[in-house]
Amino acid sequence: MSLSKLICNTKPAMHAKHERRKDARPGELLEAALALFVEKGFAATRVEEVAKHAGVSKGTLFLYFASKEELFKAVVRENISGHLAKWNAGFDSFEGSTADMLRICMNAWWERLGSTKASGITKLMMSEARNFPELAAFYEHEVIEPGTELIRRVLQRGMDRGEFRPIDMKYGVYIVLAPVLFLAMWKHSLGTCSASAQLIPEEYLSVQVETILHGLSVRQPPTPPSPENLAS
Repeated sequence: MSLSKLICNTKPAMHAKHERRKDARPGELLEAALALFVEKGFAATRVEEVAKHAGVSKGTLFLYFASKEELFKAVVRENISGHLAKWNAGFDSFEGSTADMLRICMNAWWERLGSTKASGITKLMMSEARNFPELAAFYEHEVIEPGTELIRRVLQRGMDRGEFRPIDMKYGVYIVLAPVLFLAMWKHSLGTCSASAQLIPEEYLSVQVETILHGLSVRQPPTPPSPENLAS
């Protein structure tokens, strides 16, 4: 299966809300938890609220998740790290140019993650990681490390194939990561503070990725003048 098809097949399933009852599927609890974590943050979200939002009792929630921390980890795995694992797995089957691969990855990030509530987890971690070091370490292992590894693999592929010029990979991944992080912050913070903000995410990403590719592309050496031209 191609990388593009694999990316398109990783959209998380949506779950319908139900009236309060004794049982709930874990997916419904995760959906409720995601909404509240993004809206209120980790510290301010109470498990009682999550259970009420899903239409069940707190006891039912604890049948599936031992603590709020475990609930948060499950939300991250369901909505973010699961995508990254599948995208990394589809890397080797991609047959197009590395420029096209980068375009697909950036657009898919927005379609599957950035445009959804799940991108609010990025803002949450930026603001609360210092107060919850265990969750910060979990997020680094589950999201940051595989995410940067995917970017590194894309850039290295381009260099190995002679499509990209050599760059310092230690910092090269941040060239790609920076516009993604900005867009997540804009969606959940900056963009909501300014009524005049007219940023269209798809257009923004298109400009960013083409600018990145222009900087990465191998420059052809200038053609030396012919003897005839020199004589004249």
